[in-house]
Amino acid sequence: MPTNESLHERRLAAVPRGWGSMYPIYVDKAEGAEIFDVEGNRFIDFAAGISVVNTGHLHPKVKAAAIEQLDHVSHTCFMVTPYEPAVELAERLNALAPGATPKKTLFVNSGAEAVENAVKIARYHTGRPGVIAFSGGFHGRTFMTMSLTGKVAPYKQGFGPMPGPVFHVPYPYEYRGVTIQDSLDAIAHVFKEDMEPSEIAAIIIEPEIGEGGFIPAPPEFLQALRQIADEHGIVLIADEIQTGFSRTGKLFATEYAGIEPDLMTMAKSLAGGFPLAAVLGKAEIMDAPHPGGLGGTYGGSPVACAAGLAVLDVIEEEGLSDRANVVGGRIKQRMSALAERHPEIGDIRGLGAMVAIELVVDPETKEPNADLTKAVTAAAIERGLVLLSCGVYGNVIRFLTPLTISDALLDEGLDILESAFDDVAG
Repeated sequence: MPTNESLHERRLAAVPRGWGSMYPIYVDKAEGAEIFDVEGNRFIDFAAGISVVNTGHLHPKVKAAAIEQLDHVSHTCFMVTPYEPAVELAERLNALAPGATPKKTLFVNSGAEAVENAVKIARYHTGRPGVIAFSGGFHGRTFMTMSLTGKVAPYKQGFGPMPGPVFHVPYPYEYRGVTIQDSLDAIAHVFKEDMEPSEIAAIIIEPEIGEGGFIPAPPEFLQALRQIADEHGIVLIADEIQTGFSRTGKLFATEYAGIEPDLMTMAKSLAGGFPLAAVLGKAEIMDAPHPGGLGGTYGGSPVACAAGLAVLDVIEEEGLSDRANVVGGRIKQRMSALAERHPEIGDIRGLGAMVAIELVVDPETKEPNADLTKAVTAAAIERGLVLLSCGVYGNVIRFLTPLTISDALLDEGLDILESAFDDVAG
C-alpha cells in the first residue's frame, strides 16, 4: 500500500521539479468538498482544484454524464468527424453568454490554450499585433500567455524573451491605492508612448483578478474599457477562466458590469473536472480566421462536453449562483469577526464565493505579510484543510470551496482556519 512519503519519493525521481505541488499529499479519492489521501486522511477542500470543481468532486450528475458518453464514443477528433455533445454545449453557452449579439464557441483543452486562441482570433479579425494586459493578471504558462501574465515569479522567471508586443498597465487595486483613473491614464500613456490604438488588437482582463490577489474590477472600469475598445476598434477579451460558472455569484463575472465582451475565455469549472476550455465570442469575430486556422486534436472531447452539459444543468437546478453568494457571505462574516482579533487581516474582498483575505504586517503601513500567509496555510493543511495563497506579494489567502459545500462542512473548514490563524499569529 503506497504512502504519501513513498509516493513523494517516487515523484521526486520521476517528475521535473518545475511541475510543483503545494502539499505532499497524494489523493486516493475525492467527493463533494472532501479529499482523502492514500493513507486515509481526510481533508476539507477549500481549493476545488483551483476553482475547477465548482459543482464538487464527482458530482453524481456530472459523473453519470461522462460514463454514459463513454458508452458511445471517447474520441474521433471534432475536426475529422464531429459529434453532438460539442455542438449542443456550444449552443447552450452561446445562449447564456452576456449580450444579445450572436455568438459562437471554439473548444480547446486548457485555459492557456483558450487565451492563445483568443489572441489569435483578435489579431486575425483586426489585422493588428498589440495587446494590452494588466499587472498581476494570470493568463497561463505558454509563451504568449506568459507574456500576458503580469507577474514574474514563478511564471516568467528564466523563460524569456517573451512574445510581443504586449503592454501591461495597472489593475485597479483600491486597497493599495491604484484608482480607476490611474489605470485609464496608463492606457492613455500606452497609446501615446508605446503603440497607437490603431495597432492594438485586444485588451484582455480578468473581471476579478485571480492569481494577482482576488481583486474585483469595478463595474465602471469595465464599462470604460468597453468604451475605449469601441472607440478604437479593439477587441475586448474577458478572461473568465477562474471567475466563470457561478464562482462570483453570477454565471460570468462580467455580468456585474452589464457589458458584452467581444471574446470570453473559459475553462476550469466548465466541465466539472474534465479537461475542457473554450473561446466564446461574437460570431463575426469568431468567424474571422480561415477554416483550419483554429483547432486541435483533443479540443471539444465528447466526454468533457457531456460533462459540461451536466455542469450547466447542475448550476441551474441547484441554484449555484445564489449558493455562491451564500457561501461567500458566510466566509466574509467569519473573516470579519476574525479580523477583530487579528489586525493582520488588512482586507476582505471578492465577488460571490471568490473571496480572499489580504494579510499585512501592520494595518497602517499595509506592508505585505507573506510569512504569515505561508504559516497559516501550512498550519491549516496539518489540521486537514486545503487552502491556497495568491497575490503579487504572496500575502493573500483565497477561498475556492466547491459551491455545493454544505453549511456544516464550510463551518468546519472555517473553524480549522481560525484555529490555525490563532496559533500562528498569536
